Amino acid sequence: MQRTSAPSGAFLDLDALAGRTFDGVLFDMDGTLIDSMRGSLAAWRTWADEFGVDPAALGALGGLPARRIVAELVPDARRAGALDRIHELEIDVAGHGIEVLPGVVAALTALPANRVAIVTSCTRPLLAARLAGSGLRAPREIVCVDDIANGKPSPDPFLLAAHRLGVDPHRCLVVEDAPAGLAAGRAAGCATLAVGDTHHHSELEADGYAPDLGHVRFGATPAGIAVSPA
Repeated sequence: MQRTSAPSGAFLDLDALAGRTFDGVLFDMDGTLIDSMRGSLAAWRTWADEFGVDPAALGALGGLPARRIVAELVPDARRAGALDRIHELEIDVAGHGIEVLPGVVAALTALPANRVAIVTSCTRPLLAARLAGSGLRAPREIVCVDDIANGKPSPDPFLLAAHRLGVDPHRCLVVEDAPAGLAAGRAAGCATLAVGDTHHHSELEADGYAPDLGHVRFGATPAGIAVSPA
């Protein structure tokens, strides 16, 4: 199927997903299921100040694992300490100000539990802290950055999630808010749905687009999971 850039008009466009069914839905977490941006930005600003990093340099690295960001911005000799420190700062704020994004509870309720995974660039302790702060129930399968050698935009996280669900990645839908995550989903052979407002839709290359999951309806059919406008 040919993929095109985001439409220049309305951000809701699910036409390319109409009539398709999926065996698994692989959700990113931050910016897709929850908004942890306020606390995360505060943590990264503190970190940048402590390690002499220009905060403006963080803007182009959204959606990448923390270890990738640290590797880009910190000299070798300080990287281990810098990575430990940002993990500490983010976990400290993870229980506060977490917002579950529109439509998330309905989407997770509508989907069969054995067909859902979270695929995140968080470490497992940070994911646990953010899920606890959100009140969301963890799905059966979660892939964290700790579980793979290469994080997003590598396809490895989504390939592992599909494997754990026991489904073909070509029969999976990736739901993401960031260019790096969408690139990872495409590289894994998955269909992609871009959501959220952490990036302008012109930056997001995906099969479908929605402002949030409140605009999307998931339905379980004998042929698989269908996606339609809510």
